[in-house]
Amino acid sequence: METDGMHDLDRALVLGPGGRLGAAWTAGLAAGLRSFGVDLGEADLIVGTSAGAIVGAVIATGQDPARLATVPLRHSATPSSAPHRPDPAVTSTVFAVLSDPGLDPAEARRRVGRIALETVDAETENQLIAQRAALIAADSWPRRPLLIPAVDAQSGEPIVWDAATGVPLVRAVAASSAFPGIEPPVAVDGRRYLDGALRAGTNTDLAGDARTVVVVDPLAHRHPHPTADGTHIVAPDAAAVRLLDTEQSDPEAWKAAYQAGRAQAGAAAEELRAHWRPASARD
Repeated sequence: METDGMHDLDRALVLGPGGRLGAAWTAGLAAGLRSFGVDLGEADLIVGTSAGAIVGAVIATGQDPARLATVPLRHSATPSSAPHRPDPAVTSTVFAVLSDPGLDPAEARRRVGRIALETVDAETENQLIAQRAALIAADSWPRRPLLIPAVDAQSGEPIVWDAATGVPLVRAVAASSAFPGIEPPVAVDGRRYLDGALRAGTNTDLAGDARTVVVVDPLAHRHPHPTADGTHIVAPDAAAVRLLDTEQSDPEAWKAAYQAGRAQAGAAAEELRAHWRPASARD
């Protein structure tokens, strides 16, 4: 169900999209911040989109993001299954649709949905869900509020899942991180869903009226954020940008992206420490 955000919150954490390496960088940053005394898991609300949904599920369920220092190998539904390979042609077509100035966002999402539905494949979908399950290592939604957005592939309508919706956490994470051409749309309750970034990028609006909003955005260098009072953006530095933009898929690239996130943690902690405290601690 769509939501108009949360109100009367102290601290909200928004984890944005960024592909496979964006997830690794975000995890490394979160783990590093934790070692410097800034625990993002203390947020009153976590919004996780696409790559951010993966790391958000780990953090919200109380796990140490350092467990994502290495990525589990991709699982296949059967021993003979070939590994899934992204289709750059499909992804290019999707980006062309999304950048068409003549289309309103709703129509663009519907067209992207039609493209994605042509890539439906049960075996690949099962691989995706198995990999997301290995990454988040959690079966149940956390008690801490966690919002995961996605987009209905048939209607183009956005949706935001939380614990109250009854959607399995692993499927919510898989759907929110299913960008057309890279992953197939994911079935949830008889419908298929796409990457949550198609709703509104980082979906920062879901943080509502939280007094402090920390946005961790691996793609901030591509899509700059407007500044707002109480909002603090953590973006990749120049070294991390060069790495993330390669979009490599091997395990060594994941490790390098994770370490790039950790390398930024000291500077980010200095910036965030004064803000990442509950309201009672500021009095």
